[in-house]
Amino acid sequence: MRVIAGEHRGRKLAAVPGVGTRPTTDKVKESIFNMIGPYFDGGWALDLYAGTGSLGIEALSRGADKAVFVERDAKAFSVVKQNVSTCRLDEYAELYRMDAERAIRQLAKRGQPFDLVFLDPPYAKQKIVEEIGQLQSLGLLADGAWIVAEHDSKDSFPDAIGDCVKDREATYGDTAVTLYYYDPQAKEEG
Repeated sequence: MRVIAGEHRGRKLAAVPGVGTRPTTDKVKESIFNMIGPYFDGGWALDLYAGTGSLGIEALSRGADKAVFVERDAKAFSVVKQNVSTCRLDEYAELYRMDAERAIRQLAKRGQPFDLVFLDPPYAKQKIVEEIGQLQSLGLLADGAWIVAEHDSKDSFPDAIGDCVKDREATYGDTAVTLYYYDPQAKEEG
């Protein structure tokens, strides 16, 4: 596992020991950033199920101003810290060891919206639709934000979740990626 592109291209990233974490493969990560690349221009990123921190680190390497990493598991959290430090990104990263639901509530108190959100929960426990709804209702999405949901290829999601409109889906074996675009103006114009 490595950083694919940007300032930290080629840096190797540590994996979480054991089988409790399923890291995003380099192929899927590269595809994700190819899909959002034309629309991604800095801002704040949220890696809600950080795992190794690979997606948030990739966003920082490609020009995100800041990334917030949330990871509940102690081993995985330690690996995120290690990977952020290895890439010398400590001053651009905030790390929180807590579950996603609690993190969303905590982050809402700060009032800092995100331009890019990664949702890569354990497949069997995913609550992607609910979490996208919470991110919207609590003001955690900047206008034009992108949400990247990585999930089991058997799962399907609605064309819209509130003001988040599905942009596209791609499947890579057992893994699928669904992109949503936050467009609060769409209903007003429609």
